[in-house]
Amino acid sequence: MKNGAVYDAETQRCVIAEVWKTTNVFERMRGLLARPALLATQGLWIEPCPSVHTFGMRYPIDVVFMDNSGGVKKIAHNLKPLRLSSCHGARNTLELSSGCAQKMGILEGMKLYFKDTESAE
Repeated sequence: MKNGAVYDAETQRCVIAEVWKTTNVFERMRGLLARPALLATQGLWIEPCPSVHTFGMRYPIDVVFMDNSGGVKKIAHNLKPLRLSSCHGARNTLELSSGCAQKMGILEGMKLYFKDTESAE
C-alpha cells in the first residue's frame, strides 16, 4: 500500500493526514478486513471501488464514494457490520472511522485527492 494524505482540492486543506491507498487487487479485496478500527486521523483509499461491504468487520465505518475526478458523490455514514453500500458512477472510496466524514467536513459535491507522501523523497 502507498502512504499519503487526502486533501480538499478547492482549499488544499488536509482532510485526513494518514491514508493508505491500495495498489493491487489483493489489497482492494482485503480492505479493512482483519484490521483494527481506524483512528480519527486515518483512512483507506480504495481504487477502483464503486461498492463496499462490511462482512467480517467488527466496527462501523464511514464510506466516501468519489467519481473519477475525486468528486464526492455519496457518503455512507456509520455503515455497520454485515452491510453493503454502493454508488452508481463511483470510481474510488475513502473508508474512515465512523463519524469522521462529518467531523472532517467532507460533503457531497466537494473534490478530494490523494497525495502520495512517499514520492516526495
